[in-house]
Amino acid sequence: MLSSQTEVSATAQHEVIEAHPMSVAHEPVPRHPRDVPAKSFEMLACRSDAWTADAALGLLPENSGPRVEVLRGCVVITPASDLDRRTVQRELGYLLKQAARRVGLWLYHEVNVLSDDDLFIPAITVLKVPGGGRTAMSIRHAVLLGEIVSAGERRANVIDRPREYAAVGVPFFLRVDLRNRVPAIALFELVEGEYRPLAAAAAGSTFAMREPFEFAIDPAELLDEEGPRDAAATDLAGGTS
Repeated sequence: MLSSQTEVSATAQHEVIEAHPMSVAHEPVPRHPRDVPAKSFEMLACRSDAWTADAALGLLPENSGPRVEVLRGCVVITPASDLDRRTVQRELGYLLKQAARRVGLWLYHEVNVLSDDDLFIPAITVLKVPGGGRTAMSIRHAVLLGEIVSAGERRANVIDRPREYAAVGVPFFLRVDLRNRVPAIALFELVEGEYRPLAAAAAGSTFAMREPFEFAIDPAELLDEEGPRDAAATDLAGGTS
């Protein structure tokens, strides 16, 4: 969920399954998919075809650890998040959900979002329709997709999420930046195929948005314990990467 991401091509999947904490590296890797138990991460090592969202949902198990996504035929695994990210996701998600429901929108944490053959798992997903009882939702229903990033993740992003989300017309993109443990929030609106800054604030000031629903908070309230407050809040609205 945080720290770094690893792209897995159809020919290089064996390396990831050996390094993955949920793999069984001491056991021989099956040579044929029919030898692999249903819903197993061992499929990453033996599948030769390009990956699709349907294949990932059908062949790989659900888990509460790393995010397993699909982009252009490759599997992308993001390790489980640290405590800061989990805290911010919990606190911000709860508050945003209340605000979204007041205008008839639904918010979910790390749900499967389908974009043709690609599979994304945003940190925060706001939808026009409820997703209860479903394992995945079409990106066409997304009003806002959000990510919570750290300095390490910004350096090692495999998926350019703003570009991918903008390409399919997601109206709003929200970024929470935790560099130096000084939370900052920036909201971007899709204008002529590109995300443009709409609102931004760092810890100690007020982040206020009016679209796609009204919401305001001091980003400093998102962490359980106070972090350094002397770091400069830069690059809030300078880009979405």
